[in-house]
Amino acid sequence: MITELGHFALILAFLVAIVQTIVPLVGAHKRWPGWMAVAEPAASVQFLLTAFSFVALTYAFVVSDFSVRLVWLNSHSAKPMLYKISGVWGNHEGSMLLWVLILTLFGAMAAWFGNGLPPTLRARVLAVQSAIAVAFFAFILFTSNPFLRLAVPPFDGQDLNPLLQDPGLAFHPPFLYLGYVGLSICFSFAVAALIEGRVDAAWGRWVRPWTLAAWVFLTIGIALGSWWAYYELGWGGFWFWDPVENASFMPWLLAAALLHSAIVVEKREALKSWTMLLAILAFGFSLIGTFIVRSGLLTSVHAFANDPERGVFILAIMVVFTGGALTLYAARASAMEAKGVFGVVSRESALVANNVLLAVSCFVVFVGTLWPVVAEMFFDSKLSVGAPFFNMAFTPFMVVLGLLLPVGSMLSWKRAKLGRTLRQLTPAFILAVLLTGLFWTMQTGNSLLGPVGVFLGAWIVSGAAIDLLNRTGRDRDLSRLRRLPRADWGKAVAHTGLGITMVGIAGLMAWQEEDIRVAKVGEPFEVGAFELELTGVREVRGPNYFSTMGDVIVRKDAEQIAHLNPEKRNYPVAQMPTTEAAIDYRVLRDIYVVIGDEQENGGWVMRTYIKPLANWIWAGSILMALGGFLSLSDRRYRVAAGARKARAPRGVPAE
Repeated sequence: MITELGHFALILAFLVAIVQTIVPLVGAHKRWPGWMAVAEPAASVQFLLTAFSFVALTYAFVVSDFSVRLVWLNSHSAKPMLYKISGVWGNHEGSMLLWVLILTLFGAMAAWFGNGLPPTLRARVLAVQSAIAVAFFAFILFTSNPFLRLAVPPFDGQDLNPLLQDPGLAFHPPFLYLGYVGLSICFSFAVAALIEGRVDAAWGRWVRPWTLAAWVFLTIGIALGSWWAYYELGWGGFWFWDPVENASFMPWLLAAALLHSAIVVEKREALKSWTMLLAILAFGFSLIGTFIVRSGLLTSVHAFANDPERGVFILAIMVVFTGGALTLYAARASAMEAKGVFGVVSRESALVANNVLLAVSCFVVFVGTLWPVVAEMFFDSKLSVGAPFFNMAFTPFMVVLGLLLPVGSMLSWKRAKLGRTLRQLTPAFILAVLLTGLFWTMQTGNSLLGPVGVFLGAWIVSGAAIDLLNRTGRDRDLSRLRRLPRADWGKAVAHTGLGITMVGIAGLMAWQEEDIRVAKVGEPFEVGAFELELTGVREVRGPNYFSTMGDVIVRKDAEQIAHLNPEKRNYPVAQMPTTEAAIDYRVLRDIYVVIGDEQENGGWVMRTYIKPLANWIWAGSILMALGGFLSLSDRRYRVAAGARKARAPRGVPAE
């Protein structure tokens, strides 16, 4: 019964979304307060109905109700409870319901915390957000209904993809969607402002917290996915430039650009047109990512569906909303006239450079992701664009961005003196050069990637520290640091996180050691500075799998430092094997061991990696997210905090 109630709640939410789309827009156009006021309760009701629908589907998974087709396809009675719950979004239909739940959550939050917005703008924001919801409610109900029943319920389910039965991937989609879908509210703010014909500093202040929140969650989601790929897939990598990885990375790049350009709108009322375009494109690329994952256009281990009919529906949604917003953007060009002027050397110019680098790098990723499809469609040629292309084409933009970041963050607004800023950053430059020299002398081989990464990381981190130190005044009163706004601390922490991530990526790619061999029980072998010994292999039974588990002793200088248990698992219900790497995590390196098949001579295939600075990648990501949360906690950056209220239209009471 609860399944039918969940389906009915989803239909009701769809109807409420239609009302919320039409009535507030008409009310804002006619200046009718009563009609505009419909948006706020409708947004709350829409979210609550969708939440109930999601809870109903979750309940079906928890109790293993195999009369529900989706539960039968993606669950099993022997599966651990965590993976029964994560199975709700480990498939196309359930993940789309999560997509819409988060979409309506952001709409409800705009209603709950948008009291500082002008009534007409708030009504239009909520109406546009609801229009997006209408499209996706229709998509779910007409093409991807998660509540379909089976006429004859089977005894048990077909289980969830074993690769998805992992804690890291259980939490990865919700965080990713909070960022991915969260960009919809930035899109709604942009379209509402274009309809209103007004873009000013207050708009920049309103849109920044939403952009920052979406960027933070997207950062966490991408980092969780990267960490999962590192330890679960057994390939030893953290990023593979997979089309679905790129689908989330492109909106992240544009969200970072939007976050910085909105600062210029708020502070100087410049870059209005560019910021509007970024708000539209950031969500547009989220829709492109949704299309890539669910259309079957590109093959990926992460793809949810391979259904052209669903792909056409999503493509239509993307064309209507992105195309419609860009058309409105062109029609309202006169409303986005820049007021602030600034010199070539200024913080505004640095932020423009930041935006250009991020946008172009996003375009590079976009071209590399879709070029195989273009080549096959128009040139009848099958191509594969992999990591070598992306590393060569993408890395230079990040290097330039890393070089400019400390300088740009310390330049003055409007007009600045470059020489003065560079003199202040001299200690950071010297430290970066010294660390580069140290790592260069330690490095084996001739690759410049490691030293360059260390230089950029040290340059960015020490530059952030000097930026904070300069805020203590000429007398270097460190007590002033305690009184700095949290947003300043957030910026410093986020930039530090980026620098640490750059060091981790460069170190891992430049200095990794790899060994593949047939290891025999009781015969030690050396990899780098470490000695490894396979002491035994045993059969282990898990809750819903069988495992072949190796016992590996790791020694250094004849002293045991780790005992690792790599596994090969077999899930009998799904009839799918998985590889479970065993990793000895340390601050400066990981030892990564994977066991393969038994050989005829009695040995076992083993792959061993020594991965320097691997954990710095995720430590830096955590710091970037923490910096975002610190900025969000600053009262100046809460929704509409401190923004001047617009004069209320005639007949509309000020709020």
